[in-house]
Amino acid sequence: MSQFEFLRSVPIGQYLPVDSVLHRLDPRARILAYVLLVLSITFSRQIGGLVVAVALVLVLLQIGRIPLRYALKGLVPPLPFLLFLALLQVFFNNAPPTPPVLLSFWIVEITISDVLAGVMLLVRFTALILALGLTTYTLSTSEMTQGLNVLLRPLGSLGIPAQDLVMMVQVTLRFLPMLAQGAERIAKAQASRGADWDSGGGNILARIRQVTPVIIPLFISSLNRAENMALAMDARAYGSVPERTSLVEMHFIWRDTLFVLGMILVGAIILVV
Repeated sequence: MSQFEFLRSVPIGQYLPVDSVLHRLDPRARILAYVLLVLSITFSRQIGGLVVAVALVLVLLQIGRIPLRYALKGLVPPLPFLLFLALLQVFFNNAPPTPPVLLSFWIVEITISDVLAGVMLLVRFTALILALGLTTYTLSTSEMTQGLNVLLRPLGSLGIPAQDLVMMVQVTLRFLPMLAQGAERIAKAQASRGADWDSGGGNILARIRQVTPVIIPLFISSLNRAENMALAMDARAYGSVPERTSLVEMHFIWRDTLFVLGMILVGAIILVV
């Protein structure tokens, strides 16, 4: 039955409710810290800073009591695509060539700077995927909604619907696991009715033929889920008041401040190293 376990191959987007230091922090502190971390990884221009970022994310995973093996599973689905992009970066790098020349054939010369550009792309995307996974592992949907509502509240004075933006972010982050669950149910239902899900092995064309019949029912079920969610929001009078209140009160204490300040310091180190 391992060929039907689609949800296990999409660990990003799933919340792990464990008791850790990160889970006990204020949601606003976690959101600010994770945004700073992602921005510093995105704009870092040196391999040393990216290595520091990967090491920091691994440390935060340990502090958050997230199994490292589970977190690394998020790297498996995009790995072939990342390797392809890294290979393109090696052959089409625009940076000035840095001797020595490692490989030369026809009109192509691969220098150490080309290889370094490909390695940086792999390390950067590895750090980003692990950081996004850390965000969803330690930040539940309700905490993210409450934290973003408070952080984006000043946008209301500019006429920007912050609550709608938060709802879009929430639905987007939870869409992949729900999509994987729907695909898993459809595949099991088709297999129980005689569909062949065991042949093909490593043949990619056979795997594509197996997945193709799942696309249409998955698309229809996604539309039905979206319609049910819209009806539920309408039944609960979503958007009928200009500002919603929250049952949960958040308290920003000294450890939250230290966490954000520490992330600012580490982000600066990632950008400067």
